[in-house]
Amino acid sequence: MNRKIHRLKPDSSLSSDHQNQLGLERLVFFSDAVFAIAITLLVLEIRLPSTDGTITNSQMSPILAGMWHKFLGYVISFLVIGAFWIGHHRKFRYILRYDSTLLFLNLLMLMGIAFLPFPSSIISEYPYRNVTIFYAFTLMLTSLCSVAIWWYASRNNRLIDPDLDQKERRRQFINPIVTSIIFLLSIGVAFLDTNLAKLFWLLIFPVTFYINRI
Repeated sequence: MNRKIHRLKPDSSLSSDHQNQLGLERLVFFSDAVFAIAITLLVLEIRLPSTDGTITNSQMSPILAGMWHKFLGYVISFLVIGAFWIGHHRKFRYILRYDSTLLFLNLLMLMGIAFLPFPSSIISEYPYRNVTIFYAFTLMLTSLCSVAIWWYASRNNRLIDPDLDQKERRRQFINPIVTSIIFLLSIGVAFLDTNLAKLFWLLIFPVTFYINRI
């Protein structure tokens, strides 16, 4: 007796969901790697100044004290990259799908993050106004890329859950906008005092904390 063997066809919707989830995970893993490399490269720019001979114990303390601007540049850049990573992490908790445009926008933002060790190294060596403005401008553009990611993903619920809370939608949109504004305003502050402009960047953290609480 002939028996017909019925083969179960794979559920195309399940296969599509799995591929989408896998693609999102690869996007996030790649992004995390870029953040980690950028934040690691910052410390490689901190070096003792070259000297003709061996540095003695009594000379070391004033040398380290004279490198305060390098330490300040490292701390600020580390915290700024960390803030971008936190924002990126939060956004992609709510992004459920991806497409080629989202990949491109994410790459643009990562380009800014990967580039940051360069202006950070310059600002540590040359505390000039133009260098401070260059640093702030770089991070302002990076923040605007983060704005573009959320705007594209959330517009008409393109890549997010349509039932996502409205407060969370606004929060994810406002945070990078505020960051962009802070860096933009710091450019004006740099014309008055470059050190004050650098400290102005630290406003990102209390302001972001406040926005996330409302």
